[in-house]
Amino acid sequence: MSGPLNREIHLASRPDGWPTAENFRLVETEVPKPGPGQLLVRNRFMSVDPYMRGRMNDVKSYVPPFPLDAPLDGGALGEVVASEADGFSPGDVVLHGLGWREYALVDARSARTVDPELAPLSAYLSVLGMTGLTAYAGLLEVAGMRPGETVFVSAAAGAVGSLVGQIAKLKGAARVVGSAGSAAKVERLRALGFDAAFDYHDGPVRDSLKAAAPEGIDVYFDNVGGDHLEAAISAMRLHGRAAICGMIAQYNDTAPPAAPRNLALLIGKRLTLRGFLVGDHGSLREQFVQEMSDWLREGRISYDETTVDGIENAPAAFLGLLRGENLGKMLVRL
Repeated sequence: MSGPLNREIHLASRPDGWPTAENFRLVETEVPKPGPGQLLVRNRFMSVDPYMRGRMNDVKSYVPPFPLDAPLDGGALGEVVASEADGFSPGDVVLHGLGWREYALVDARSARTVDPELAPLSAYLSVLGMTGLTAYAGLLEVAGMRPGETVFVSAAAGAVGSLVGQIAKLKGAARVVGSAGSAAKVERLRALGFDAAFDYHDGPVRDSLKAAAPEGIDVYFDNVGGDHLEAAISAMRLHGRAAICGMIAQYNDTAPPAAPRNLALLIGKRLTLRGFLVGDHGSLREQFVQEMSDWLREGRISYDETTVDGIENAPAAFLGLLRGENLGKMLVRL
């Protein structure tokens, strides 16, 4: 093989339950050359996200499954090495969707230039990127949180959840409660301004939530599903709303989920449970970036990142994410 090498991670087999390292393969290929309308990008950071677990299954969903024996994909940020497209030059830093590889051949129409002077590069994959917009749109547009309300966030120490809680406080929530998977994460939530937080391992979620929000909740931002969703439905007040972002508790299950078992409560309480995808809320992007940039500049928002180095360690980073080993956004530096 001549010329520089490109390393990429392929899906070698489909997981049955929890993924393992054997489901991935590190492959070396030649660095591609861009054709008309294309960019060659040397990736610097890539994102691993819980939704990627669903794409490893060969089932019909809102996004096609990952093909076998081909590179996975996902959010990435890199430097343009060569350009055959108007408006892009070598040295530009672009955001695109072809992660899991060191060099990406990107259709220029699907790349967006970012300003490396405005924020650290990794922020465009976390607080200023899809992660931040998911938190912002889910809380404010999907759940329609209003000042004075009580908000509950599951997986609250994760990339999205930690931002949801802080945005809720900045937008006037009376009380914000978070659940997380360790005592250290609970402490981090309190440091981020959550009014109450609990470790879901410490007892039934319903009991912990009742102790943290004895008068009930108005808004639930769901990243977990299962017993967290059941507890939130029980705790919701009249006309409560839930933004259903993810259900990580059941992504690796091979049997149907046991909860929620209390959906009948939706009727009398007139509750709204609404699933959403961040891609449907692109109209908010400009407003979100402006507001989030202001909050960051003023020191009113904090964000956490867990960074793993090397493309060869991307599968381990993803598996660590599913096990909750990250604080904030899980990223791979290439």
